Amino acid sequence: MKTGARCKAVVAAALLGLLLLSGCAPKGEQMIEIRLGEVARTVFYAPQYVALSQGMFAQEGLDVQLATIPGGDKAMTALLSNQADIALIGAETSIYVYQQGAEDPVINFAQLTQKDGTFLFARQTQDNFDWEKLKKQNFLGQRKGGMPQMSLEFSLRKHGIDPHQDLKLIQNIDFANVASAFGSGTGDYVQLFEPQASIFEKAGRGRVVASIGVESGELPYTVYMAKQSYLNTNAATAQKFTNAVYQAQHWIATHSPEQIAEAITPYFKDTDLAILTSSIERYKEQGTYALNPIIEEKEWQNLQDIMASAGELKSPVALDKLVNTSFAQQAISADSAGNSDSSAKASKTEATGAGTDTGGPP
Repeated sequence: MKTGARCKAVVAAALLGLLLLSGCAPKGEQMIEIRLGEVARTVFYAPQYVALSQGMFAQEGLDVQLATIPGGDKAMTALLSNQADIALIGAETSIYVYQQGAEDPVINFAQLTQKDGTFLFARQTQDNFDWEKLKKQNFLGQRKGGMPQMSLEFSLRKHGIDPHQDLKLIQNIDFANVASAFGSGTGDYVQLFEPQASIFEKAGRGRVVASIGVESGELPYTVYMAKQSYLNTNAATAQKFTNAVYQAQHWIATHSPEQIAEAITPYFKDTDLAILTSSIERYKEQGTYALNPIIEEKEWQNLQDIMASAGELKSPVALDKLVNTSFAQQAISADSAGNSDSSAKASKTEATGAGTDTGGPP
């Protein structure tokens, strides 16, 4: 997109946000502030940016203050130390806290993504990729115990590759610096989220050869979570938050990659619109974005299978110990009821109109 056209798109999105914010909360009601910590700034979280840019949080009377806290361990620390009210992190972090015997456990209440969002990226372009080509290669990995690394290891083992024996695994680089380290020449292979994978492809630094999300299957990869004590005292706020998330998920499902890219542009001002669009298209094609906020039993089990494969699960944790689906279920029920009411009103209007003599031809 030309610079002038893109500027217009950004301005339009900003104006829309201001218009929505101006009429968001009912008269006499004060906006409720929520400190939200995200583990990364990535197109992988597109539904969240849609909820922000399209005013869905605001329409629920929420003033969401977003902060990017790179790394699941750091984001969880912010949540536990009350520097954040809600965090968007991998669900595995809540299990780690639980395994440590937390008196105030962290509860997963709304799922945003249902697959791993990373792609296997090769520095040298290959016409026909074969997983065997990874053996003896320098692989720039992620943090031990983090979901990207565990999903990678799970996928590698599916293809008969031992990640710690068959690869020259590099894991001494901080999560926030992995992409820049690869860009500087470290490693033959790396995992990349979008839009970084597309940016590197466009720059001729290699190409995507496989999807870790497709390989590892559906799981609660990134989830909104809060401490049990917060949910106990702020249940209404958590419900409003989940309502907005579900509305954004529906919006994502019913809009094109081009429309989504324009909506989230304010959060990726330095990224070309075409890159945003292709990144979103790649995620949508493989079913990365969750269609609703409910964390299902089979997804929870797959998560624990992946953790167990990586040697990070002390013992299985039942879904109801760390997952509360009531907010998600209520959001879906309320939306269904609202749609039914709208349909009923439309039908009634049509019926009334059909029986009215307008004085025109028969």
